[in-house]
Amino acid sequence: MKNEEQARTLFGISLSERPRWKQFLICSSGFFFGYLVNGICEEYVYNRLQFSYGWYFTFVQGWVYIFLIYLQGFTPKQMVNPWKTYVKLSAVLMGSNGLTKGSLAFLNYPAQLMFKSTKVLPVMVMGAFIPGLKRKYPPHEYVSAVLLVVGLILFTLADAHTSPNFSVIGVLMVSGALIMDAFLGNLQEAIFTMNPATTQTEMLFCSTLVGMPFLIPPMLVTGELFKAWSSCSQHPYVYGVLVFEAMATFIGQVSVLSLIALFGAATTAMVCSDPTFNSYW
Repeated sequence: MKNEEQARTLFGISLSERPRWKQFLICSSGFFFGYLVNGICEEYVYNRLQFSYGWYFTFVQGWVYIFLIYLQGFTPKQMVNPWKTYVKLSAVLMGSNGLTKGSLAFLNYPAQLMFKSTKVLPVMVMGAFIPGLKRKYPPHEYVSAVLLVVGLILFTLADAHTSPNFSVIGVLMVSGALIMDAFLGNLQEAIFTMNPATTQTEMLFCSTLVGMPFLIPPMLVTGELFKAWSSCSQHPYVYGVLVFEAMATFIGQVSVLSLIALFGAATTAMVCSDPTFNSYW
């Protein structure tokens, strides 16, 4: 286990003093709960209400994250890493989240989830090039990851002929999110490894706060900011759904960061590869 000497907690639950299997079970349960709720909310907003504003919804989610972390008492004075550490991380985080949510306008939900479920292979490959990690995996683990990708290709070929909501643009968007996810997980693990005093709360707060300005240009260029504002103003209950979703994904995201800190990016990718629950990391 990584950083055994570093005390880790998850919403007041001590992790470091527990056996590995209990740590894994607690963090995984938090992830499954958060993203099960997230998946239901996304399906409702995008497919039932036909509101496909990924960048704007990510922006709203970011404000909810910041507010929840503020309620926990975290302040920038408690940071152990410089702000520049989170600039690259934040750009990738917000880009991945925006592309993931936006791809639902061009892909049906099962197709998007199946794409995202293959993140383990790019995570493993990219881990060999991230400074501070330089990870190597045995051949049989790469074979398992490749088989997962082959399953995705077979699913995609079938879905392209049967799905009423499937396009090349959606494939490109979710593929870009997949690459960003691979870089994101390894970079997060590298930060935890090189500075064990880094907390999950600090990483989520700083990456969200620094990353939110990255969402403004695409919202302005595409006109999504004004369209989303107008649509949601006419249906204000959508904000209630978004806030509820953000609160759930907050639990899931902190749990994912705990998994990365304790078990590494590749193991976390395996946990998050279940297509039923995989919608963000």
